Amino acid sequence: VPNPEGTREFLATLEHPTFGAAAPGVMENAKGRDTFLYRHADRAHRAVYGRPFEVWNQGPHGSCVSFGWGMGSFIGQAVDWTQGERADPPKLVATESIYGGSRTAGRLPPVDFAGWSDGSYGAAAARWVVGTKAGVGGILYREKYGEVDLSTYSIERSKNWGAYGVPKELAKKGLEHTAQGVALCDSYEALCAAIENGLCVPICSNVGFAATNVRDADGFLPRGGSWGHCMVACGVRYAQNDGKRDGVLILNSWGPNWVKGPRWPADQPEGSFWADRKAIEAMLAQGDSFVIAGVSASLLLGNLATWLKTTVTAAAAIGLIVVFRLPVRPANSTQET
Repeated sequence: VPNPEGTREFLATLEHPTFGAAAPGVMENAKGRDTFLYRHADRAHRAVYGRPFEVWNQGPHGSCVSFGWGMGSFIGQAVDWTQGERADPPKLVATESIYGGSRTAGRLPPVDFAGWSDGSYGAAAARWVVGTKAGVGGILYREKYGEVDLSTYSIERSKNWGAYGVPKELAKKGLEHTAQGVALCDSYEALCAAIENGLCVPICSNVGFAATNVRDADGFLPRGGSWGHCMVACGVRYAQNDGKRDGVLILNSWGPNWVKGPRWPADQPEGSFWADRKAIEAMLAQGDSFVIAGVSASLLLGNLATWLKTTVTAAAAIGLIVVFRLPVRPANSTQET
């Protein structure tokens, strides 16, 4: 559910609201390297749960914003782990608190009761996961918190929290794990640079891919129809490399079986598809897609340290410490990133 006024109000709190302005060193260090961040998620998921990572499924509930942001956060934390920036692999991120928080305390202006309609918007999720000045927000995981068991996705809980907000104690508990940074992603170049640097981009737009549910020979879906939807971008490929086409890999939140057809590379997750540059640019042009960093301290390298000196004061004013990294190492020694 787009909220242009709320998005503009949130961006106005950031000294450098766009990724290009916030992390010029990261932009400059993008090298046109095919990057597949789902491999880091798969490695972490196997370490924690003993089975492969699989695209999530929101079910018959309009909670896509929380799924795009939840998967983006989990994948980013998995990258942190594979890069040695956190000691343990992450658990899955709970979506219910992101959904409830983004519809109530995270949106601008905040509300105590959001009603029973479905939907949220990207900037509200961004504001929630970094923590609000009201002392609530952040990230919860798929585990038990006292009497509240978030280990399994609950549509009923998601709807209830989406109407009334996250229970106060849990809304504060999430602040123990806040996203280290968010920044508006407003160009194809910025999105590719972010992914090369290990950062996912939850994309919120009404650009659809409903022309067919069969991927083409290279794993792409064509643009078609209108989807008021949020998905997460977690891979990039370049025509000059092995994939032979420019594109961005998108994980949807409808499980692994809604789409079929060829995949590239061979381990491309089921439930995902590649989108071409024109489609991605149309999605980003709607102004509600953000780069999200992980929740552990990242390495300050190159121009990032200089950038941080100029932005940390404004960031701290809203409880936001923005930390981005340089290009990630491969998830293991035998595969690309």
